[in-house]
Amino acid sequence: MTSGVIRDAGPAENARVVSVGRPPWWLLVAAALVGGLVTVDLVTRGSLERMDLRVSEIVSDWGLAQSAAYPVVWAVTQVGGRVTILAVLAVLVGYLAWRRRTWLPLVRVLLALALLTVTVYAIKSGTGRTAPGFPGSFFFHADGASFPSGHVANAVLMWGVARWQAVEYGLPARVQRSFWVLSVAGPVATGMAMVSLDFHWVTDAVVGAAVGILLLGVVHALDAVVLSRWVRAHAGRQSA
Repeated sequence: MTSGVIRDAGPAENARVVSVGRPPWWLLVAAALVGGLVTVDLVTRGSLERMDLRVSEIVSDWGLAQSAAYPVVWAVTQVGGRVTILAVLAVLVGYLAWRRRTWLPLVRVLLALALLTVTVYAIKSGTGRTAPGFPGSFFFHADGASFPSGHVANAVLMWGVARWQAVEYGLPARVQRSFWVLSVAGPVATGMAMVSLDFHWVTDAVVGAAVGILLLGVVHALDAVVLSRWVRAHAGRQSA
């Protein structure tokens, strides 16, 4: 018997058919550069703001938010919705806790959720960017909370964490591939749906993706240096 609430799940039962999705260093550097440069350009009223305004004019003319297609497009935005993803993660974490006797996936999910909430809302509050539906494009506005897109950041980070758990714990190949698809296509579909409904600017989605990638790298790094080591240490102790 091992002591502690969290313990190692042991070797995976099935082969890994996709990677765990830890962002490589170059992708983290690229995400940091893109996020920083886009933010600076927007705050200084650069060309990207003009691009956002032009795209918003085009999609507002589509009128999707007032059309029969709205429920379908809105449903796509929920691929990055917190409730949707947490419902799936609850099933995944519960299954792993039951079958593999480990709470490590839950700790990873909670860590990712905490980092996401603090980081995204800090940026939203600090930039105060108004959404496309607001009469005018403004930064540092009391009603501004559009930048970056929390849905896109959520999709990148949380589907990335889900994919990681499915692969690391050797779930069936079809499950691993499904989470791989969600981790890659989910953020793209979410961002496109939010922009097409004129809920977000294009750059909101871009920086949301960059934030999600950076946070996924942080969660992987913290797991490697803290969480997994702590779990192995507890798993190595014998109960009295």
